Amino acid sequence: MTNEPTTAGSGDMLERIFVARQPIFDTKMKVWGYELLYRHAAGVGEAVIPDGDMATSQVIADGVTLGRTGLSPDEKTLVNFPSNLLLEGFGFALPPESCIIEILETVSPTPEILAALGKLKHAGYTLALDDFVGQPELVPLLELADIVKVDVLATPENELAGLTAKLRDGKRTLLAEKVEDQAMLKKTQDLGFALFQGYFFQKPELVKGRKMSSSQISKLKLLKELADEDYDTTEVSRIIETDLSLSYRLLRYINSASFGRREPIESIHQAIMILGQRNLSKWMQAVLMSDLNPTPKGRELVFMSVKRAKFLEMVGRALRVPPARPDTLFVLGLFSLLDSLLGQPMAEVIKGLPLSADISDALQGGNNEVGQLLNLAQDMEHADWKDAQQYLAALELPARTASVLNADALRFAGELVSGVCTLASGPRVGH
Repeated sequence: MTNEPTTAGSGDMLERIFVARQPIFDTKMKVWGYELLYRHAAGVGEAVIPDGDMATSQVIADGVTLGRTGLSPDEKTLVNFPSNLLLEGFGFALPPESCIIEILETVSPTPEILAALGKLKHAGYTLALDDFVGQPELVPLLELADIVKVDVLATPENELAGLTAKLRDGKRTLLAEKVEDQAMLKKTQDLGFALFQGYFFQKPELVKGRKMSSSQISKLKLLKELADEDYDTTEVSRIIETDLSLSYRLLRYINSASFGRREPIESIHQAIMILGQRNLSKWMQAVLMSDLNPTPKGRELVFMSVKRAKFLEMVGRALRVPPARPDTLFVLGLFSLLDSLLGQPMAEVIKGLPLSADISDALQGGNNEVGQLLNLAQDMEHADWKDAQQYLAALELPARTASVLNADALRFAGELVSGVCTLASGPRVGH
């Protein structure tokens, strides 16, 4: 997708919406799937789907394609459906193998709705009931649901165990949503929940007494050097050529379907020439980030970091007077989750790194100009469209432009991180 919106058709509609995705983990803390969230960029707080607009079916299909960029076939995608879309049968636009119909809590179990859901189940679709806290009026929907998402934040703590016991009858999978911290994660695991969604994985699990290794510190310094648009390509090429793991991963990446090349690339030098200086630096940064924490949680944090980085870089290029250079804003986004990746306080992580005062302050929660750009990126990730709109207005950045940049960043991160992380199991010598 280019940075200039198209003028007609479903592509135009897609570029006018924000697409955010939130990971869902299983009991082993592997990514099981994602919930996709949509909002219209013209009115960020409004639902994306207008009643009676059949073109919206194409938007859903295209938006899911975008949201699934970089996902494996077995990772599921949950898509929110209000009443009108269920009644219009828009769910049939999605593949039942990978997409799950999520019934919003605002849907009333009318005979028409129950009939529409019955058709979807008969066709092989999995149904999830959203934001359940024990509402008796939703029991008919509960009987049809394959997955029940329990809002653990809205459920009184003294009622959660009882509600869970009633739901845990073997008929459905229980998903704990809005799990905000490790304490709630453990509690819901103990209660028998099978799936978990929330911001708990973004919050650092600080390990007292542990310090970063010299290898990690070296990687962080190399990450910063790679962000400079004038970095030494020859030196980076030497590092890759003398590291079997990096060489293997680079050749696999350059020969992947993303590049669509007919002739295989067998030379490191040739791969570097094809990628170019800027793309090579982005690939190396993603590799180094994934190596800092090669767990499934780490993979998701790397994806979010790369998406933030690309989004902030493009925002910097779109603004008339950006608060920092685009490559500096890329570093801001890339480093913004290092505390969670490394399990160390941000102040400890960035100590000794050649970062400007503004970037250091923003990474530690400061509300300076670059910090506000980071807040914008976070709001869009969290689907907090109201706050995102306030930042966009202050920046004089049209919501539609931000939507295009967000879509491009999502695609960039999905393709790059997928190529990096899925190849991380290659040869591991030379370290």
